[in-house]
Amino acid sequence: MIGKHLSVYGSLRDLSNDGDTLSSYKYLNNYPGYEYKEASYGGDYSDSRGGIKYSTTWGSIGIIKDNVVWGDNYHGSNILSGRAPSFPMLTLTLKPAKWFELNYFHAWLVSNIADSSYYYLENGTRIWYRPANKFMAANMLTFTPVNKLKISIGNSIIYAEKTIQAGYLIPIAFYKSIDHSLTKGLGTENQNSQMFMNISLRNLRHTHLYGSVFIDELNFARFKPDNAEANPISVKLGASISNFPLDNLSAVFEYTRTNILNYKHSIPVLTYASNSYNLGHYLGDNAQEIYLSLQYKPIRGLDFKLSYTDAKHGNEYDYVRRGTSNGLTGNVDGIISQPSLGEIIWSNRTLALHGTYEVINNAYLVLQAEYSNIQAYEPTQAVTFGEDRMTAEQTLNYFTPKFLQGQNLTFSAGISFGF
Repeated sequence: MIGKHLSVYGSLRDLSNDGDTLSSYKYLNNYPGYEYKEASYGGDYSDSRGGIKYSTTWGSIGIIKDNVVWGDNYHGSNILSGRAPSFPMLTLTLKPAKWFELNYFHAWLVSNIADSSYYYLENGTRIWYRPANKFMAANMLTFTPVNKLKISIGNSIIYAEKTIQAGYLIPIAFYKSIDHSLTKGLGTENQNSQMFMNISLRNLRHTHLYGSVFIDELNFARFKPDNAEANPISVKLGASISNFPLDNLSAVFEYTRTNILNYKHSIPVLTYASNSYNLGHYLGDNAQEIYLSLQYKPIRGLDFKLSYTDAKHGNEYDYVRRGTSNGLTGNVDGIISQPSLGEIIWSNRTLALHGTYEVINNAYLVLQAEYSNIQAYEPTQAVTFGEDRMTAEQTLNYFTPKFLQGQNLTFSAGISFGF
């Protein structure tokens, strides 16, 4: 702390991975994402986070590099999950009244897309292309109309211009409207915008009810029964019951469903991702998850959690606006007309028992036993337009590290000091 209002913080963590577990594939797990430097032994990654903030009793403004989680959840948010590697951003938090709070950030994301017009020249011959710019602006407005009821609405935009657009630095704005004013005059493709909503209710004794909706695109005509097209949206519903019927016992039920093409974009640099990690739910598009857990704290410092996860992923699709794919001619409307989930091509059923014991102040022992059954399935229906058709083996290798494929019993142990 510098005086009463200015704070500076920083942290560095170095992680090493030994073994053939890294891949450029899209592994479906809820672990934090890192940009590994791969090597023959595995790989390593250093995570540097920190920032400087000026704070008062009613808000703060800062420049930080950190992870962001928006949306109530116990097993992965479908708005901003915090899984992607930390990224730098300008942040603003305002709470001028008990009934209102604003959270805003403007971030510099990592596109992992080369910009062919921007490069370094080494020794006059070798070209090193630099990554294309990728930015994100997002706001979340939270209202508390009555005690213990919070209703949050917000929107965001992923854009990839050469420079920062001043309109996206406005904390309270509808960014899709700004985008249209910046791009429609040329009839060019606009940027990638999103909307979301989160509700948290704690009025019932011992109970927390919550839900969130992430909307990539919304057309009310698609809600009609005779319309086969489905809006690219993600829905999460959950409930937590604490200290009932026993003290220090809690139970969680959570359901997540994400439609086709919800987090994707036809222009790779505009995907809802940073460092190629999806910013939303870890299962990505066309997926469903049921999560259950029981947590019990029998004595001070001892914590047990029993959890069950049933995750499913349907057919994988590429975002193709129009053209030819798989020998078929079509457009994106045909892709989102496919049944949500459709054929199940991958599933994960995991039962885990996690124990933590605080031996002394801020020193923990961690033990975990986990039984998992991760399978992939051969498609039986005809390939459709936009589908990324894979065999069962290809699907399993694409979504799951080899050492976790099939049925496994995994034990983990660790010691933690001060974290």
